Amino acid sequence: MSTRRIGMSDIVIGQALPWDVYGSDGSLLLRKGFIVTHAGQVSALIERGLFADTGKSEGGLRSDGKPAEKASEAPSVVRTINAVRTELRRLVYNLNTEADVQAQIISLAKKMGAAVFMAPDVALGCILLNQDDNYGPRHSVDTAVVSLLIARTLKKPADEMLLLAAAALTMNVAMLRQQEKLQEKSETLNAAEQELISQHPEAGVAMLRAAGINNEDWLSWVLHHHESEDGSGYPAKKTSADIPQNAKIISLADRYCARVCARSYRKSMLPNAALRDILVEGKSKIDPMLVTVFIKELGTYPIGTFVRLESGEIAVVTGKGETTTTPYVHALLGPRGTPLSMPLRRDTQKPLMAIREVLHRDQVSVKFTMRHLWGDIARL
Repeated sequence: MSTRRIGMSDIVIGQALPWDVYGSDGSLLLRKGFIVTHAGQVSALIERGLFADTGKSEGGLRSDGKPAEKASEAPSVVRTINAVRTELRRLVYNLNTEADVQAQIISLAKKMGAAVFMAPDVALGCILLNQDDNYGPRHSVDTAVVSLLIARTLKKPADEMLLLAAAALTMNVAMLRQQEKLQEKSETLNAAEQELISQHPEAGVAMLRAAGINNEDWLSWVLHHHESEDGSGYPAKKTSADIPQNAKIISLADRYCARVCARSYRKSMLPNAALRDILVEGKSKIDPMLVTVFIKELGTYPIGTFVRLESGEIAVVTGKGETTTTPYVHALLGPRGTPLSMPLRRDTQKPLMAIREVLHRDQVSVKFTMRHLWGDIARL
């Protein structure tokens, strides 16, 4: 393999990589064809000491004519997140019989962190574009994604972020089975079901302790993730200063992810409407500082949001822009509703490409995969 170190000038935002990219340890990080979507992603990649394999040809030979070394498969954020969802469901369903539960959950939290920080846009995109039928584990994983990104913006230490992810993954451990049953309901929750929901933080902590989890910070964040700034939350009706900040982060992420995910008994909220709803709540229930960080991290139009542009094109948000209201998008349908041969990147700062309105997924009549938007790092 013939390699050279690459720098900022070698990576063009919005264009496919012309070569495979490796870390300084030789591990394959990004496949040829992956599209880098914003400057922050470029900086994060360069910090890892990247090298490009410039000696390969399309025929599988190096430029000197010798067989090219076979690289290991590039990582996929979508595949990792799906695997964590599956493993979390299995682990929680067998909590009483599993060995070393704490180590297993920490392992899942590490995988989550690696996936989220490798490609934050793809991880956020999974919340809206990668919704499967297992709502319980999916919701916990989605909450962990948002929690990690808020924690990174707040410059939390790595070990604290790891525990935060673990707490988010296990916040609903006491009602995971019931969540899947409730997902199938079409009528309003009855009194017993509402009682189950109100008791799940305390019941969850008890279950986690019984399974051998003994980190008090982790348990505290699970216990308090439904408390509110004004004392209207549960189970202890604590107010602002008495609620751990990381529990507040999980709570905020939980509220958003719950609103934008479809249930059998209600349609999902449009992402920007969910944000407005949270802002209204934020006046009394949510720490206003965290709301500011949250909006900065997700933007007015979160990644995965479907929009109609002033040009008439229908697109999906795929990356942060210069401001929270001007993200990058990929157009999927032309002005007359004809599917494009491939998604085309647009900058919504430009007047013709500005966002006119937000659409629900069922208003967008085109099939595509996340891989079409982000390349191999988003393959299933």
